[in-house]
Amino acid sequence: MKSITIKGSERESVGKKATKALRNAGKVPCVVYGGDKPLHFSADELAFRDLVYTANAHTVAIELDGGASLKAVMQDIQFHPVTDKIIHIDFYQLFDDKMVTMDIPVRLEGNSPGVRNGGRLLFRKRKLSIKALPSKLPDFFNIDISKLKIGQLISVGSLLNDDFTILHPESQVVVQVKTARTAVVVVDDEDEDEEGEEGAEGGSEVATEE
Repeated sequence: MKSITIKGSERESVGKKATKALRNAGKVPCVVYGGDKPLHFSADELAFRDLVYTANAHTVAIELDGGASLKAVMQDIQFHPVTDKIIHIDFYQLFDDKMVTMDIPVRLEGNSPGVRNGGRLLFRKRKLSIKALPSKLPDFFNIDISKLKIGQLISVGSLLNDDFTILHPESQVVVQVKTARTAVVVVDDEDEDEEGEEGAEGGSEVATEE
């Protein structure tokens, strides 16, 4: 998996006043969990552009003043409710021998003959949660739909790999083609929505665990 480098400074004070001063200076207060103790640092908001505003999943190389560096994944992010500026980010530290859980985006490739024949492509899972060692994390799942006919589907069971564990039932449908008159538009579940165009790419969210 590709890595993005974030350069920042360790925070000595973590109070509300100090945090507000950082934000006023255009910096984002962050915390890294998963190590011996939480690590507080800050970095310029622009440094997170390629990490946050992308559909791809990335690991992070955090480089701090003084030479300290570590690997991590983004765990949680908070935005200002009015300005949408980043106001806080939580990271989880990675270790080479420690499994991590991460949501990986799904990308569709090819043109479905079922859609060309009047079917409706339903993109059920735009991301899949997996558990793996950091070195085994894929950038994304590529799914070829060029042979997907009306009434056919692709499930998690066809995506299994020895490098990682997919944390969904093997029967979970990822993408399928249904006839237009029987297709159901799902609006309540953000992971299950109707896709009218082919080749769409899913966004990514990160959750980590020990």
